[in-house]
Amino acid sequence: MQTPGTAGALCRAAIFVGIKVKLSIVAVGLVVGLCLPTRAMDRWNALSQIESGDDDHAVGSAGEISRYQIKPVLWRRYAPTSADWTNHTHALSVARQAMQERCAAFERAMHRLPTDTEFYILWNAPAQIDRPGKAVLDRAKRFCNLVDRQ
Repeated sequence: MQTPGTAGALCRAAIFVGIKVKLSIVAVGLVVGLCLPTRAMDRWNALSQIESGDDDHAVGSAGEISRYQIKPVLWRRYAPTSADWTNHTHALSVARQAMQERCAAFERAMHRLPTDTEFYILWNAPAQIDRPGKAVLDRAKRFCNLVDRQ
């Protein structure tokens, strides 16, 4: 026969064991999650994230438009007249065309494809490709941290 104090102690012990089990399950889940390989972003998704936080309606201080922050002169050069800069597919097409030209020029000059860092510099500040400033290098590093290179 249990005394009233014993029943309370048993209940508290059962609750404590239940909490420990739940915490153990959470801990195991965290460890497994940290050990599994994670998928990072491709260059275009990373570029969109860095430039605008994936905001299709973003307009920069110098008039850059779209999730990729494309300068208006580049938009006019590469976009068909019916293109909508708030449409991520249209914006990606224009960004790809601009970068195809820049990467081809880089490859002709350097006889190799650009690294992720150089890709970002070619996008953000192509005139600084030989000597990028600290701000551009910092952004390029953040870009590289997002890019999947497995």
